[in-house]
Amino acid sequence: MSYSSFYRLAPKSLRQRICAEHGPLSRGSSDNTTMQIRNFDLIAFDWDGTLYDSTTIIVHCIQAAVRDVGGTVPTDQAASYVIGLGLMQALAYAAPDVPPEKYPELGARYQCHYAAHANDLVLFEGVLPLLAALKARGHLLAVATGKSRRGLDEVLHRVELQGMFDGSRTADETAGKPDPRMLHELMDEFNLPAARVLMVGDTTHDLQMAMNAACPSVGVSYGAHEPDEFVALGPRYVAHSVQQLHDWLLANG
Repeated sequence: MSYSSFYRLAPKSLRQRICAEHGPLSRGSSDNTTMQIRNFDLIAFDWDGTLYDSTTIIVHCIQAAVRDVGGTVPTDQAASYVIGLGLMQALAYAAPDVPPEKYPELGARYQCHYAAHANDLVLFEGVLPLLAALKARGHLLAVATGKSRRGLDEVLHRVELQGMFDGSRTADETAGKPDPRMLHELMDEFNLPAARVLMVGDTTHDLQMAMNAACPSVGVSYGAHEPDEFVALGPRYVAHSVQQLHDWLLANG
């Protein structure tokens, strides 16, 4: 007897216990398939540096914007540290000698430089198969990002991403990372407890947000921050490639 057949024939009390402890049977399962038990119902991804190969270009755009307004150009390390934060929060940190009255100009210059590279930005290789596999397994997928709503919507309108994500939150419509509000709002939207939501990201801001929201997390080392910085934030796993992330999520997600 297959696991799915056993599940359907089991007493209601036992089925409820299985769902409570392991999650429900994945959508699409049948008597001819093995029961796929989900540890997480919702997987929330950071965008830049996690799904989108944009870290180097963002660093260069931050540096160019600071140079344009006469500030001290940040190092690559300082500029990459702020990736994942809301735009103005990030620019203020990266350019501490730029006076607040110049922040609007600084933000405009960053957006100008970023727009010039829009056609150079792509998803990391392997991201689309990863997302498709998770959707087929019945996971809800979301984006929790420091991008603006306008910026995220522009990239999500790409044909291959249509309908891929069930929800999203951006820094300009809620609190920026590492405040947990993004994840709290997603939990409320999908009526899920923290333990059933997994956050995946490439920065300490992502993992700190997950910790603040009491959600488990997974780090990726191919983005903006060094993986040594993740240790104190207790991720379940650190993936060093999209393929490693794919394999771990399908085995443990």
